[in-house]
Amino acid sequence: MKLWIGDFLKNAGLVGLKYLLDESEADEEIDYGITDDRQGIWLDRQFVINTDWTDMYFRAYVKRYGKLTNYDSALDKIKDILEKAKQPEWDQKLCKEDLKFINDKMLSNSYQSGFANIKDSIENPDVYMLLKSHKLKENMEKEELCARLQQLLEFLEQPLCEETFSMKSIIYNYINRFWDGKSFLLRTNASKDMKQTFDVDFSEPLRKYVAADHVKAKDICIDCDGKIDAKEKVSIAFMKDQADDLTRKRSAFWNCKVDAYLCPVCAFIYAMAPLGFTLSGRTFVFINMNQNIDLLLLANSPTGKVAIDSEQKEEERYSSWIARTINLLLQEKDRELGNIQVIARGMGESDRYTFDVISKDILNLLNDKDIRRDLEQLGRYPYAKTGREYWNVHETVILNLLRYRNQYEVVNKLLKMAIEGDGFLMKASLVYDIQLRSNLARKKEKTSNRGGESMNCYAVRERGYELRNALLGAKGTSDDACIRGTIYQLLNALSVGNVERFMEVIMRVYCSTRLQVPDAFIEFLKDRDTFTEYGYAFLLGLQGSHYEKKEEKVNE
Repeated sequence: MKLWIGDFLKNAGLVGLKYLLDESEADEEIDYGITDDRQGIWLDRQFVINTDWTDMYFRAYVKRYGKLTNYDSALDKIKDILEKAKQPEWDQKLCKEDLKFINDKMLSNSYQSGFANIKDSIENPDVYMLLKSHKLKENMEKEELCARLQQLLEFLEQPLCEETFSMKSIIYNYINRFWDGKSFLLRTNASKDMKQTFDVDFSEPLRKYVAADHVKAKDICIDCDGKIDAKEKVSIAFMKDQADDLTRKRSAFWNCKVDAYLCPVCAFIYAMAPLGFTLSGRTFVFINMNQNIDLLLLANSPTGKVAIDSEQKEEERYSSWIARTINLLLQEKDRELGNIQVIARGMGESDRYTFDVISKDILNLLNDKDIRRDLEQLGRYPYAKTGREYWNVHETVILNLLRYRNQYEVVNKLLKMAIEGDGFLMKASLVYDIQLRSNLARKKEKTSNRGGESMNCYAVRERGYELRNALLGAKGTSDDACIRGTIYQLLNALSVGNVERFMEVIMRVYCSTRLQVPDAFIEFLKDRDTFTEYGYAFLLGLQGSHYEKKEEKVNE
């Protein structure tokens, strides 16, 4: 049986399936593998028929998302309290918030329904029943509190408890962002055994479909074109944002005859989609590459534990995803890549899919060795602190590249920050260099011409540096506080494209020196883009940046 790559949700499901198979006891190249043409995944027919897909599904999700659940957080807090309790000077009252977290999360409605389904299959269920009747309190006797926590820890670490409580969190925080209204996410099934409902709606239909003969079947799967009987059809409406309720809203179909149905195989693959996305901060991200299954799997390889605790760390994780994406593109620089689709979905109930496309010309820019070098150096120290906030400059520059935005607003902001603080000028220089090389690459001129034009910009930067030295020399100081007002005026003129105001300030400043106004400024009058390009080059020099690149620390 072969499963081919297709739309982004099908591809996410295939990535999830590969993860599930790799984490199981299945044998690669015997039970499953990659097709010879590298366009899909094959599964052995008997393996599909005889496999407990429900157990594999649950194990894979716990493995992937288990560290992000309230269950895991509760375990960490229990262990932390028990460890601190060993200290003689431990103040029991300090654990009040942690105990409240443990009580609230472990006694949530979803966890209680999960316990009700497994209480006859686990040891010491009375530990949980005691928690329900007598919650943990910070004013308990130390010995009693520690004994209760130790018992609760041992109870929760039972494999069936881990699977059940973890899946309750995963279902209502991750899976239901992608599909709903079916199996354990059908409202009427909320109190039923999760595994049983999944087996009834997904696993058993999959096994039966693969084992059956469909020669006489009349309906066709909307995804794989496989034949299906009327009883095997699965409405695609269980996938969020893919279709309305097909039972009540038929007007979108010809003669109101609904034909948007999946076969049980494709339905199972779609149910695997949440496992194919990567969670970066509070955003699910998927890189859709249809060239072959190898690139698809490489682009969406799972990462380790992602803690959801602070906005700054969320930004760091998102930046890490950006860096991983860029690294992927650079690794594949010798291959012929087409457009790459990047799909994101937030964790909020009202969030929808967003789509960005990394086109071939962007790939060419990212493969430019000079742009790559600047990005790598900027990525070492990506943050700039503005007041109490941290601005991820590296992430902003990457997103500007991917979305065809110029970098001049970033350069302008960094240069204004450099007026008041150290460390921002090098960042501004790197971002400007990325913009300059992007401009030159897009002009599609000959290499020699592009090199000459780039040297013109660097020469203009040197004229700015020359003016800086002259102005500071005349004042007999190395402190540039005396020229900050001038820099600020020039930056404001540049930001709004006011050539007249920019030249007015320039002429006034040059009149106070023995230097001549650079001939390159004549180009300002010809083209607005040249004004912006040369203007920022000049200001970089005026603020102290050489065109010769040096290894400098770019941290704020």
